[in-house]
Amino acid sequence: MMLRSEKKTAKDVYLYDSIGSDKEGNEINLIDVIEYTDEDVVERVTLEDNTVRLEGFIEKSLSPREKDIIRMRYGLGGGKEKTQREIAAIYGISRSYVSRIEKKALEKLRKCYDS
Repeated sequence: MMLRSEKKTAKDVYLYDSIGSDKEGNEINLIDVIEYTDEDVVERVTLEDNTVRLEGFIEKSLSPREKDIIRMRYGLGGGKEKTQREIAAIYGISRSYVSRIEKKALEKLRKCYDS
């Protein structure tokens, strides 16, 4: 019976169990590598609200090219953020021209937020 009892608890894992050591020889526990983020619900709702407002401003005030560049540059709509060089290669224009388009589009969006 004792062997059966120990067999059931043999697979138990505790947060303070050692799982190895780092390069400096310090012991690492399971609790050290598990990340817990205390999600702030108010902050998440505010972010979602601001994202919806931003999408509305983008649709209302930017040209199609400006929309594409802003979305690619900042990873809006679930895409991956791209550098100005990557966007320039996609459009076949210079990086500095992408920068000017981005700056102009951001200024338009800033005016929308201010009004």
